[in-house]
Amino acid sequence: MIKAGLEDVVAGSSSICDVNGKEGILVYQGYNIHDLAQNSNFEEVIYLLWFGKLPNESEYATFCSALQKNRKLNENVINFMKTCPKDANPMDMLRTTVSLLALYDSQAQDSDREANISKAIRVTAQIPTIIAYFNCLRNNKPLLSPKEDGNIASNFLYLLNGVEPDELSVKSMDIALILHADHELNASTFAARVAAATLTDLYSAVVAAIGTLKGPLHGGANQEVIKTLIEIGDINKVDAFIHDVFNNHKKIMGFGHRVYKTEDPRAHHLRIMSKDLGQKLGQSKWYDMSKKIEDSVLKEKGLYPNVDFYSASVYYMLGIPMDLYTPIFAMSRISGWTAHILEQYANNRLIRPRAEYTGAKNLKYAAIKSR
Repeated sequence: MIKAGLEDVVAGSSSICDVNGKEGILVYQGYNIHDLAQNSNFEEVIYLLWFGKLPNESEYATFCSALQKNRKLNENVINFMKTCPKDANPMDMLRTTVSLLALYDSQAQDSDREANISKAIRVTAQIPTIIAYFNCLRNNKPLLSPKEDGNIASNFLYLLNGVEPDELSVKSMDIALILHADHELNASTFAARVAAATLTDLYSAVVAAIGTLKGPLHGGANQEVIKTLIEIGDINKVDAFIHDVFNNHKKIMGFGHRVYKTEDPRAHHLRIMSKDLGQKLGQSKWYDMSKKIEDSVLKEKGLYPNVDFYSASVYYMLGIPMDLYTPIFAMSRISGWTAHILEQYANNRLIRPRAEYTGAKNLKYAAIKSR
């Protein structure tokens, strides 16, 4: 039986991530996302996804050091970025620049596991720098040198905004990166595995994933959420907005999920972060509006918010431009993409499904003059 969009079709086995849609449970390599979001950090989660276990102190120190030392971009890559149109789509810029990284990586075509892990470290460390530098270049701001200390979240916010981020902002960014790190065979991850299954290089597989994430049915929903919140503008206007949406059968972005039949477990933590950031920054209206919309949609439509709904207000309060929300998704999901690419290489079989033919049959060729 054919299932449109391969819905619920099991296309392979993996130890990396488990999504239990009925119970709203998300697991990375055996660890519940709630446990990781409350106690871990993004660097530990990357290690967990790649190596199947949490690092000990020595492994953690070595791994973090490798990530920190690989944040800088090749000067030729920076010079290329300076030539990019300032109004370029940030995902186009990211896709093209990540492809360019391969040209300056001496291990780009090496296929052994050690080389692929080294490449995974470099691309994971450099994507945050690419995103921050693009934003600085298009706004005529100086490019700061990446620091060789601190975590990915703090370094990204530092490069993006040009100032040392506060502790709550770093913590919020770090948790957001954990929550977006992997989600089983979503569209971009599946694209990465299909590419890797041909034994193309790691960079090419990552580029395939970035191109897939760019699609509005995958990445970008949180960008639409914040646009909606800005359009509403005030909690007193939420009721009128909801009334209009329901009466005209419009869709509210950030609700419902292809897999989850209950609350997306990632939304729980982002909801808390939105509230905490709003209180600290004096911008609680974004959380208040979001919560009122959530309550109304759940009551009237039985739909729960997904990971995109509250991440919108979190990113907005962190001072992140709206069109960088999807690149930041990639900044996190690179950990999952590379984990799946490494897993695909380790036990590879070309991914080659079939299609049911629905076209014409038994046609006879006619010469062009008689058509």
